[in-house]
Amino acid sequence: MGAGTGISRRQALGLAGAGVAAAGVGTSYVLARDDDAHAAADAYPFHGEHQAGIVTPAQDRLYFATFDVTTRARSELVALLQRWTDAAEQLTRGELVDTGGATTLNAPAADTGEAIGLPPSGLTITFGFGPTLFRDPRDRFGLTDRQPALLQRLPHFPADNLDPRRSDGDVCIQACANDPQVAVHAIRNLSKLAFGAAALRWAELGFGRTSSTSTSQQTPRNLFGFKDGTANLKAENAADLQQHVWVAPGDDPRSGWLAGGSYLVARRIRMFIEPWDRTSLGEQQQLIGRDRAEGAPLSGGTEFTEPDFDSMGEDGKPLIDTASHVTLAHPSRNKGARLLRRGYNFADGNDDLGRLDAGLFFLAYVRDPARQYIPMQNSLSKNDGLMEYLQHTGSGIFAVPPGIEPGEYVGQRLFEA
Repeated sequence: MGAGTGISRRQALGLAGAGVAAAGVGTSYVLARDDDAHAAADAYPFHGEHQAGIVTPAQDRLYFATFDVTTRARSELVALLQRWTDAAEQLTRGELVDTGGATTLNAPAADTGEAIGLPPSGLTITFGFGPTLFRDPRDRFGLTDRQPALLQRLPHFPADNLDPRRSDGDVCIQACANDPQVAVHAIRNLSKLAFGAAALRWAELGFGRTSSTSTSQQTPRNLFGFKDGTANLKAENAADLQQHVWVAPGDDPRSGWLAGGSYLVARRIRMFIEPWDRTSLGEQQQLIGRDRAEGAPLSGGTEFTEPDFDSMGEDGKPLIDTASHVTLAHPSRNKGARLLRRGYNFADGNDDLGRLDAGLFFLAYVRDPARQYIPMQNSLSKNDGLMEYLQHTGSGIFAVPPGIEPGEYVGQRLFEA
């Protein structure tokens, strides 16, 4: 698909100002943010071997949304994916959405306008397909025989309390940026383009990344105050990515279209902040398996020192508790399985009892969810002492197609396979 005649947000600023003046309602805009020095430097390419937003250095903000496809016509679904592809390319370049829309003040504008004057802000837009797109209901799009064997709804894990209104979806869109308004603008405009073909199912706004996907980034902290994702896979380690993240051509004979893509696991994890804040620091560190100040394993060393699970204290007990999060999530306890984590903090107000509804929006990219995620999560749900302070309230899994080449639309190989 073509990119259209993209107009930069800054160019549009002048055009919009002129239009407003002509309408007699004002002649000036007040820009909330305007940083020309970074406007060009923080734009990531939309096209490539893999979709952006996976190994891209994790941005500070997230807006994640899933959609239910409402049309039953395969041609209309393809047309939607084409519109989304064109718009996503424009948005990631820092342009307004140009869909050949209104040319007069008497019709709705093609772009919603709240990002006028803002730079790209490192925006990436990543698309994925859920299991229901292939089978529910009655193979509506003729895709059942192309559904990857591993793309199955995640099982119910012990202690799950899932809200169906915050779970699943036919299509997911992950928008990451360093400006929340840019991320929200992206999802808002893609939702607008979906009218008549798909409807928003649920969404989550995230802040403060909880993982580092590049060796150039420091390890961030989650809402429990601890460093999160110390051992995360990094973009610079190509061999690790090939082994643990990217689907290989021979992984599934039915899903050759997914080669070069990945599987995305999304979990909304509520943290019980109030009881955690009343827990002693020593107990918190035992539950995590690391010290809070530096993120070093309790067996000693620095943040990136490998944990020594055999190291004993003077009392004859392991320095790192056998039920700690670090122990149970470590690759040595999970047959070498590793994840590319890309999570974010969230805070969604409070519940009926006045407690914070906040926590971790967990995102992880894996090559094989049945081997890399499900066994680990079963173990954590049953044995992790930290589960006393956590509850999984939302869930989804998606097949993320490979990168989009110029002239293609997202998922084209699925529909033309």
